[in-house]
Amino acid sequence: MPSDPAQDAADDAAYLPVPVIDAVAIDCTDPERLGQFWQALLGGELRPEHDGVAELHGGRMRLDFARVPDGKQGRKNRLHLDLYVPPDTKDRSIARALSLGATRADDIYDGGLWQVLRDPEGNEFCLVWGADHP
Repeated sequence: MPSDPAQDAADDAAYLPVPVIDAVAIDCTDPERLGQFWQALLGGELRPEHDGVAELHGGRMRLDFARVPDGKQGRKNRLHLDLYVPPDTKDRSIARALSLGATRADDIYDGGLWQVLRDPEGNEFCLVWGADHP
């Protein structure tokens, strides 16, 4: 009797660990420059480019900045980072991100629960303060 691929995959899953996110990779045209923006915003150690990738270490998750030949395509990212800031610091946090080179993305969302911003290469991210946070 032939093997059932779906059952074989389910059996294999019982013996495999759950994958853990290693890093978030951000495509960009200038990994070093974009990495410096995110390092200034989040802190951490920016490790120089190797094979077209600069890595930002030191946060809860590593960010990789990968060189690609094309600029951002389309108006809105399919994936973005939500960065929590305490509610009493939201205005100062937004001002700081803007001073580092971010721009407002009010065309994506203009409301009172978070602020959508774009990094220097146009990738959206949010500063959030309205979410439940430990």
